[in-house]
Amino acid sequence: MTPPVRGFPDAEFSARLVRAQALMAIAGLDALLLTTEPEVRYYTGFLTRFWESPTRPWFVVLPQSGAPIAVIPGIGAHLMAQTWVRDIRTWAAPDYNDDGVALLADTLREVVPGGGTIGVADQMESHLRMPLASLRALEAAIGTRRVTGDDTITRRLRLLKSDPEIAKITRAVGAADRAFDRVPEIARAGVALSQVFRDFQGLCLQEGADWVPYLAGAAGAGGYGDVISPATDVALVAGDVLMLDTGLVWDGYFCDFDRNFSVGAPTAAVADGHARLIAATEAAFAIARPGALICDLFHAMNEIVNPDGGASQAGRLGHGLGMQLTEWPSIIAADRTGLQVGMVLTLEPGVTLPGGKILVHEENIVIEATGARFLSRPQRQEIRVI
Repeated sequence: MTPPVRGFPDAEFSARLVRAQALMAIAGLDALLLTTEPEVRYYTGFLTRFWESPTRPWFVVLPQSGAPIAVIPGIGAHLMAQTWVRDIRTWAAPDYNDDGVALLADTLREVVPGGGTIGVADQMESHLRMPLASLRALEAAIGTRRVTGDDTITRRLRLLKSDPEIAKITRAVGAADRAFDRVPEIARAGVALSQVFRDFQGLCLQEGADWVPYLAGAAGAGGYGDVISPATDVALVAGDVLMLDTGLVWDGYFCDFDRNFSVGAPTAAVADGHARLIAATEAAFAIARPGALICDLFHAMNEIVNPDGGASQAGRLGHGLGMQLTEWPSIIAADRTGLQVGMVLTLEPGVTLPGGKILVHEENIVIEATGARFLSRPQRQEIRVI
């Protein structure tokens, strides 16, 4: 397989814009206002880690017809000019008196008629990355134009990945798979969990990750208590179960999956629990095809890992994946989203073991015309032993 190249051709972004504008016309929206990193990057290709700074706001306006307009701090002009965006309007940020609001208002008045509507993402998993005071000032400055919800347009478009996007996710997955294979090099009895975390991030970088924004995990006898705590300096001991869950990035796209390891021979409960996790993953994978529903995947896994029907500690058994570590939808019983070609998902069942300990397993899959395909290398029912 030819390895993916960084970035996308302009045609990829042009197609995204055309699809968005068609949906805007149906929804009666005159423009979309984008304020968050994944929204801006999806339509422009603007990839930078400078978003880690909370100081400067960034805006892109998608008019109902015509090209995107970037309204951004001057520090980003050079990088934005390397994307397909040609209309770049800047101010010297930070400005304590007017941090881009007047320039943004001018732009919106230019492309949106009086009485028109401006859509912003307003549903679950979205946020508005600008101060409330700036939003209020913007609304006052645009006259009869109205800021409203975006009818989930961007979320719906991002749900289905193009082949080049899937190739980037696959590249990230491959780096993580290779790093997981090398865990015995860094983890053994006597090594602190915090050291394992540091060394595993190094393995991910060695295997091709651009960076490792997310690494969670746990270790404990007979399982672990949660999957979100930071690593401690407590050393691994024989009988522990070690879990590492990584979301590394290649060219702006995430993988997200975990692996469990037994330090020495596993107990019967751990071995059985791990086997049930794999069986649950395989059950969901077997039915994951166009026409199935997200809730079908949930029930296929939950009937195996939670036959009594109680609530999962995590609240869901997987989610979407792509430009963000977790994306829409959530694999829950209430989600009746239909599976479509191009959806990339995680399957993430969990089991409860004696003593209140848990085990969690996760794989990454893509939905194709004939069914699902594993992106991560599927695991055997036997837990890996260090």
